[in-house]
Amino acid sequence: MVSLKIRWLGHASFLIEIFNKKIYIDPYALPEESEPADLILITHDHYDHCNINAINKIKKSETHILGPESVAKMVSGAGILRPGDVMDFHGVKIKAVLSYNIEKHFHPRDSGVGFVIEIRGKRVYHAGDTDLIPEMKNLKDIAVALLPVGGTYTMNADEAVEAVKAIKPEIAVPMHYGSVAGSREDALRFKKKVEKETDTVVELLEDRFLYIS
Repeated sequence: MVSLKIRWLGHASFLIEIFNKKIYIDPYALPEESEPADLILITHDHYDHCNINAINKIKKSETHILGPESVAKMVSGAGILRPGDVMDFHGVKIKAVLSYNIEKHFHPRDSGVGFVIEIRGKRVYHAGDTDLIPEMKNLKDIAVALLPVGGTYTMNADEAVEAVKAIKPEIAVPMHYGSVAGSREDALRFKKKVEKETDTVVELLEDRFLYIS
């Protein structure tokens, strides 16, 4: 039976624990007690997602780091994952998917990625810094979708609701709010609308873990 734990670390940062492995996504403002990483996934090269100090805090000699080409240029030893690329990490399948802005200039197409992390059929989608994009309709069987809701640089809360309707995840978790852009009110509006208009459950992980089994 799959048993994984997801912890939101603020902004777009998450820690996923599975098979005694620790997978960090977009480490930024990490807690003091952060444990070393086995794998670090980075969606793009902006400072609030690819933070060298945060990476060095959790990096150990055998830590694997993956991201798009822009990240590999910044982080020594990082491997490159382009949209469509898939790799296996100790039985965990990592697929890079498209993540970009449509009418904003902050995140051009092919400058960053999102990730679909699959563990024995359970899929977790981290959208990265993206707008509501048509490719989201191609995502299937997503157990948990981690979606930006803060606006300005990414989707806002209302657009993220439409993303949920396209993806149809079992659970949605709002992110990218509360520091660089967006507020808790955005997350609450997202939760209210999603749970009114869809069958998806929204979890705010501000002070607890999400367990998937």
